[in-house]
Amino acid sequence: MLRIAVPNKGSLSGPAMAMLHEAGYQQRKESKELVLVDPENEVEFFYLRPRDIAIYVSSGRLDIGITGRDLLLDSGADSEEILQLGFARSTFRYATKPGTAQGPQDFDGKTIATSYEGIVAKHLADVGVNASVVHLDGAVETAIELGVAQVIADVVETGTSLRNAGLEVIGEPIMKSEAVVIRRTGAPDDDPKVRQFLRRLQGVLVARSYVMMDYDCRVEHLERAVALTPGLESPTISPLHHEGWVAVRSMVAAKEAQRIMDDLYDLGARAILTTAIHACRL
Repeated sequence: MLRIAVPNKGSLSGPAMAMLHEAGYQQRKESKELVLVDPENEVEFFYLRPRDIAIYVSSGRLDIGITGRDLLLDSGADSEEILQLGFARSTFRYATKPGTAQGPQDFDGKTIATSYEGIVAKHLADVGVNASVVHLDGAVETAIELGVAQVIADVVETGTSLRNAGLEVIGEPIMKSEAVVIRRTGAPDDDPKVRQFLRRLQGVLVARSYVMMDYDCRVEHLERAVALTPGLESPTISPLHHEGWVAVRSMVAAKEAQRIMDDLYDLGARAILTTAIHACRL
């Protein structure tokens, strides 16, 4: 069986299990379940702490896992990402009191508090800065106020919590993170079970990003209509009973669907419908 690590809690857990369910895999119903066997799909899921997943995968005990890019890099594990999943996006940045620093070039001799010391230590080494890194679990915003550090490095979404703590974001982002599928570095990429798993997840990503659009169009307007809805390869065109009309079916990007419907209507198309795509293979 293919052995897969799944986050057991936190912001990665729910979306990861939802995606796996959409991909046709069984998922646990109780949070206390640590292992779930899906015999129909020949997969065994292990629900682990997100921070530990890269370590388990690098050991070879598990074939692949779902975790955050930030957690993967921070672990230093011998694992690599093989598919981006598009959820749990975040930006990792430095912050300090206003007016005390402009960027990492001002960090020499200072102490930086973070929950991701592996990422910070590597970044400081890359930019040639000699600073100390102290590990803190959980919220690190109070580290400066309590004198533990002069700078913090943390995940930033809106920056509201930092501003409330009297801090400002400085410098360029250290990194951008999201949920990713990982495997042991150097593992063969021709495993049919892994390839099938990745195809299923890629199918979910496409299904979430596109809708199927159907509409009726007069033949003389067909070329302009098809230019609006080219599809992934080519749209399906079928003649209608009324002479001079055709039915068109094509996949379009979900975020563009409403605009495209407006443009088609202005072109003279009618009976314009969109339907969700639940699964696909490209």
